[in-house]
Amino acid sequence: MTIKELKEQVFEANMLLPKYNLVTFTWGNVSAIDRERGIFAIKPSGVPYEDMKADQMVVLDLDGKTVEGTLNPSSDTPTHIVLYKSFEAIGGIVHTHSTMATAFAQAEKDIPCFGTTHADYFYGAVPCTRMLTDDEINNDYEWNTGLVIAETFEKRGLDPIATPAVVVRKHGPFTWGKTADKAVENAAVLEVCCNLARLTHCIDADIPPANKTIMDKHYFRKHGANAYYGQR
Repeated sequence: MTIKELKEQVFEANMLLPKYNLVTFTWGNVSAIDRERGIFAIKPSGVPYEDMKADQMVVLDLDGKTVEGTLNPSSDTPTHIVLYKSFEAIGGIVHTHSTMATAFAQAEKDIPCFGTTHADYFYGAVPCTRMLTDDEINNDYEWNTGLVIAETFEKRGLDPIATPAVVVRKHGPFTWGKTADKAVENAAVLEVCCNLARLTHCIDADIPPANKTIMDKHYFRKHGANAYYGQR
């Protein structure tokens, strides 16, 4: 993949965020990585989506050094770097402040798997991180945001491929996938699942999560070794 192709891929993925109503103003970003070259492209900081162009995407290496681009990269760039280093199988990352997922982050709650819609995309509850300490917030905040996400998955024994999403406490959601487009899809589905979880809880505040049998059936028929969902 050429750098131009990488930038175009990231631009197109970023433009899906307003299409799916996942962002307000400039509140979001998408990146994608070229693992062979060890570089990734990301949305420039604070540029309105309606004004954005593919050649404005910023390309960096995994040390945070700009490879190509004249604009400042997203302020969340250090978080993306940590996630690319921590989750080596992922190829794209999305951060938004989508309404329902951010509400779960602000409420400091995991997003429970209440049914098959959730289970088709996320294996088990989508976790909420711990709160960053004052020192973590005041020093290298975005870097530490990435570290607390990685810490959450390590401590809970979660597979970031099976559960490609998280809500950062008091902040908002991050999703990822094998490509930038897949990461956007996961962000859109996460917002749907959050809204469904909220409505489910409103109907019955004591409803338990889906049992493991139905969760496994829906997740593995789509993602397992013998998956049969969709076309070959």
